[in-house]
Amino acid sequence: MPARRIIPCLDVKDGRVVKGVQFRDHRDAGDIVEQALRYRDEGADELVFYDISASAEGRSLDLSWVGRIAQVIDIPFAVAGGIRTRDSAAACLGAGADKVSINSPALERPELIDELARDFGAQCVVLGVDSFEDGGDYRVKQYTGNPLTTRDTRRRTLDWAREACSRGAGEIVLNCMRRDGVRTGYDLAHTTEVVEAVSVPVVASGGAGEPRHFRDAFNAGASAALAATVFHDRVISIPDLKEFLATCGIEMRR
Repeated sequence: MPARRIIPCLDVKDGRVVKGVQFRDHRDAGDIVEQALRYRDEGADELVFYDISASAEGRSLDLSWVGRIAQVIDIPFAVAGGIRTRDSAAACLGAGADKVSINSPALERPELIDELARDFGAQCVVLGVDSFEDGGDYRVKQYTGNPLTTRDTRRRTLDWAREACSRGAGEIVLNCMRRDGVRTGYDLAHTTEVVEAVSVPVVASGGAGEPRHFRDAFNAGASAALAATVFHDRVISIPDLKEFLATCGIEMRR
């Protein structure tokens, strides 16, 4: 497997970085460009920017901040939020994003995955999956950027992940909603079953609180680990984290 990746996640609302717990109660976490520069300098491998309210509000993300970020960083970054058409994805990539991440719009119209993979290549198409455990099973949630609009799609997570990959998704970001922001560790069992169900890289998301949680996610098969709170609040330093993971025998990008 290629070197594992550390990916800070930046939720965006009204042009600012915000952070919540279990997809609720968001607080301001800083200027979007300042945060992007900070993570570039600290050694992040990639960044992901989610316009968390775009899909729920029926709009696409603001391209102006995509362009501003592309002008100042030289590491790959993905953008997400209300990307419902081939043309809106093309606009994001044209503004400088390296990947587009689709979630609720793909659930609305799964053919969107086929269209983006056909026109831009699977390497540009990331599927975000907001997975919620209920009674021992995992199902996909939709429109999670706003608690008032969040709903259960009644799709099983594994079924949706397999379908999306068959349509051309090149990567899956598995957002385990019950773990989001609580710092108790990634959902390792669920991560492993998704890794085993698909043939594309899986990014573990939700629950990072200590360096060992990242190690455990990689040992569970994740190709990358995504986190927000521990990086925004400087609980974990990315250089120190990479050094720790290297001592655990995990190949990291330096």
